[in-house]
Amino acid sequence: MNKSLLATEQISEAHRDLETRSTPQVVQALVDDQLHAVEAVQRAAPQIVRAVERAAERMLEGGRLIYVGAGTSGRLGQLDASELPPTFSWPPERALACIAGGPEALWRAVEGAEDDFEAGRRDVLALQATSSDVIIGIAASGTTPYPLGAFAAAREVGALTIGIANNPETPIVQQSEVGIVLDTGPEVISGSTRLKAGTAQKIALNTFSSTLMVRLGKVYGNLMVDVQATNAKLLARAVRLTVAATGATEAEARAALERCGYRVKTAIVMLEKNLGAEAAQALLDEVDGNVRRALGS
Repeated sequence: MNKSLLATEQISEAHRDLETRSTPQVVQALVDDQLHAVEAVQRAAPQIVRAVERAAERMLEGGRLIYVGAGTSGRLGQLDASELPPTFSWPPERALACIAGGPEALWRAVEGAEDDFEAGRRDVLALQATSSDVIIGIAASGTTPYPLGAFAAAREVGALTIGIANNPETPIVQQSEVGIVLDTGPEVISGSTRLKAGTAQKIALNTFSSTLMVRLGKVYGNLMVDVQATNAKLLARAVRLTVAATGATEAEARAALERCGYRVKTAIVMLEKNLGAEAAQALLDEVDGNVRRALGS
């Protein structure tokens, strides 16, 4: 595909005089343009729904989320993967990321790495991907060889492929089982897809993974009840969440949390069902950690 035809590579005619504008005007132009990122994700909502529903099936089989991308897209994939364990107690070995050029590329550009199709294929196969896994390929252009190589590996093992791109009718979309098109158009600074294209990717990834966690029982109501309370801020949050879920006093919530190792779900069931920590955890285990089912409501 001719990259010069891609919308993300086009020159924004509305911003040809950008460097002549005042600082407030440049800031306003960049901020205003970000609104198009939100609009692009809104248009892609039905595609995100399909991606969540298909991915949930694989996760219930014990599968993994494997994010693959280059440059900004790869870093955003790594970010989404790294945030799932502390936010939802998702096992870290089930949220992985491959970035073109390897870990060094998280901090500095590795020239030419994104063009290595075989590296994308090798990196996914090195993770011993299976048919239960979900490979999420991310590329603003939609043409990047590295994630396309990852898709080739995914097809070899029968893994689900989800493609996220900022240009329609591109290989990342066409070669995935579920394509998510975030059509953000030209950038204020032409070609710099770390701007609204990257913003749209971040919103889409947040939406996809958070909805997936909701479907997998990692949320009770709208409370983040699977949080890992690993520091003072999160310990305090665990108390607030337990109080919000049960109506208990802060002292009661803290006492329950202390008895169960600060597992919010367990504390909620303890307080609502008047159970000890072991019995509450056993009840949760019977219903795959779903608080509402454990409470019988």
